[in-house]
Amino acid sequence: MRKLRLLLLASTAAAALMAQVNPPKTHLKVGDEAPDFTLPSTTGQKVKLSDFRGKKTVVLAFFPAAFTGGCTTEMLAYQAGIAKFEGIDAQVFGISEDFTPSQKEFAEKHKLTFPLLSDFSKRQVAQAYGVFIQDVGIANRATFVVDKEGKIQYIEEGKTAVDVSGAEAACSRLHHKG
Repeated sequence: MRKLRLLLLASTAAAALMAQVNPPKTHLKVGDEAPDFTLPSTTGQKVKLSDFRGKKTVVLAFFPAAFTGGCTTEMLAYQAGIAKFEGIDAQVFGISEDFTPSQKEFAEKHKLTFPLLSDFSKRQVAQAYGVFIQDVGIANRATFVVDKEGKIQYIEEGKTAVDVSGAEAACSRLHHKG
């Protein structure tokens, strides 16, 4: 069982690396309505994006695969800054095509206190946001900041999205603007 898990992990990591060579670009733009969704989370509850309207700014951090280098770095960066995000009334969600039990193990291993959302079942959310890499079945790394009205206010795609400072700055601007 352990060998199978390592093999699956290695193949997912290889796919994630290959996918970053020519990743898709989202069709969404700043100012667009964020596509609504409902996904299972590592908290055991389903998360519906529209439930946050009028309440919180939301950070959607799509990452290719749990337990891979860049994804671990990115999620640990969100965790390191989670107090800042909470202090500016922002909810962070990591989203991947991993299934929930894998995400839960990843979150526990790295002591992540924010929910990870699984787009494993139909991969519709990554498709709706234009970040799904069809050939390998994973999402491109991308970050979307959605304001309290449900509009996208910040987008960052590709390798630079590992750095969470852009998302934090966008959330801070929205907090001080409101």
